[in-house]
Amino acid sequence: MGHALCVCSRGTVTIDNKRYLFIQKLGEGDLKPTNILLGDEGQPVLMDLGSMNQACIHVEGSRQALALQDWAAQRCTISYRAPELFSVQSHCVIDERTDVWSLGCVLYAMMFGEGPYDMVFQKGDSVALAVQNQLSIPQSPRHSSAMRQLLASMMTVDPQQRPHIPLLLSQLEALQPPAPGQHTTQI
Repeated sequence: MGHALCVCSRGTVTIDNKRYLFIQKLGEGDLKPTNILLGDEGQPVLMDLGSMNQACIHVEGSRQALALQDWAAQRCTISYRAPELFSVQSHCVIDERTDVWSLGCVLYAMMFGEGPYDMVFQKGDSVALAVQNQLSIPQSPRHSSAMRQLLASMMTVDPQQRPHIPLLLSQLEALQPPAPGQHTTQI
């Protein structure tokens, strides 16, 4: 693919297959390509942490649900916002899988040159409605089926079916090419 992938969410940043400790118990909240810059050595650097929030929010009533929905509308870029943040349920748990969705949108943009909902937004159509439907991932000889499957899992509409960070990290590690000099055997 030719791009380093930065995973930032709820306590972990992974850069070039190396795991780093991040701010515990917080989530980024507004992952998008313009918030990921490249450092002097080409390493991804997450910028604009103004949307950081608790990693796990237990919503216990309609007032709290509306407050979280309003916060997301003000702080999260609409075309990278997870479906569950458009209409927050009165009794639910919002966790790191909202950032997994946004990271999936970033990965989609890296793979295909624009975010999956950028054109929906630019045309003035409803992103809130568009994200409620399962995303169709274009077939491309440039991307392996494993990479497309990873993207599909990250872009699953139902947050309960989206991978948590540990599973996502193991999926990413499985996609990494072997280190120079390391041999692998496919079975």
